[in-house]
Amino acid sequence: MPRIGHGYDVHALDEGLPLVLGGVRIPHRKGCVAHSDGDVPVHALCDALLGAVALGDIGVHFPDSDPRYRGIDSLELLRHVAGLLGREGYSVCNVDLTIAAEQPRIGPYVDLMRERIASALGVGVGEVSVKATTTERLGFVGREEGIAAWAVALVERQTPVAEKI
Repeated sequence: MPRIGHGYDVHALDEGLPLVLGGVRIPHRKGCVAHSDGDVPVHALCDALLGAVALGDIGVHFPDSDPRYRGIDSLELLRHVAGLLGREGYSVCNVDLTIAAEQPRIGPYVDLMRERIASALGVGVGEVSVKATTTERLGFVGREEGIAAWAVALVERQTPVAEKI
């Protein structure tokens, strides 16, 4: 049975921090303020996948109060989420991410993001879509105060899971 999940994440930007999006470190004067590496699209994707199988959200599984996740590579979190889905009998059909950022230009990094996300999920690159947009200088994204991302994930049950009593 297929199931769909939706995720959203946003992080503030600040001078001098590293910028990691979709598992790719992108040269830029600002980076995301976060407990982990602040990978906004990967965080949105984790939420979409967890939501698809009703397993809560990223904050439930990886609380920012836990020092184990300080500075962690978000692709590790994504691999863990993929493992949780597998244990529940689900596999990823496809995912679609949209990143909203005024700067830097995301286009040159999209293919590498798709490869890294696909690898973390254990799916083909053709099952991962990454798109970028601006907000035409409107709102916090337009003022370059933050980056936002949305994700949609389609998963499908592969193996029957025994009913919980």
